[in-house]
Amino acid sequence: MNLNELRDRAYKTACDHGFHDEELSNEHCLCLVISELMEAVEADRKGRFAKVPVDKKDTIFDERTFHYQNKYFAENFEAYIKDCVEDELADAAIRLLDLCGLRKIDIEDFTEEMLYGAEESCNDETFTESVYAISTIPIRYEYEYDYPLGGQLNSMLLAIFGLAKHLDIDLIWHINQKMRYNELRENKHGKKY
Repeated sequence: MNLNELRDRAYKTACDHGFHDEELSNEHCLCLVISELMEAVEADRKGRFAKVPVDKKDTIFDERTFHYQNKYFAENFEAYIKDCVEDELADAAIRLLDLCGLRKIDIEDFTEEMLYGAEESCNDETFTESVYAISTIPIRYEYEYDYPLGGQLNSMLLAIFGLAKHLDIDLIWHINQKMRYNELRENKHGKKY
């Protein structure tokens, strides 16, 4: 997986949609990441998971039919994926990718060993506890380990991918679908910032 390509795409989409028209602090941007993680917690509490089969072939999610040029793409995305745990985790990852693009931070390649470790850290935690651990990475890693912003963002992304792997979620697929959906949306997606 080349997360730097996704970073560039997320950043470009954010710029094209007016999200970087004004300078915002790292803390502001990280708070928006955390807000997406809290939306994932709410989706989990409500039992809202995407209705997407693992094998998408010959289903509504087959690449032949589930793509942004299909006039029903947005409608199907909203009906089957939007506001579910997978969608909110994808949103959090996209915001992190965008912040990496904004600050020109390279994202390291996550090895299988790294992903396994991140997945294993979720074993004895509830979903909410795992999200809490991810949300506190910036403050913990800055003060405990003196990580610079790049290290904090890479660690948060790795932890989100580990949680997704723990839940058997194809996060790259969900990120790609959400990016396609976002590219079709209005300026700032109808939000103030």
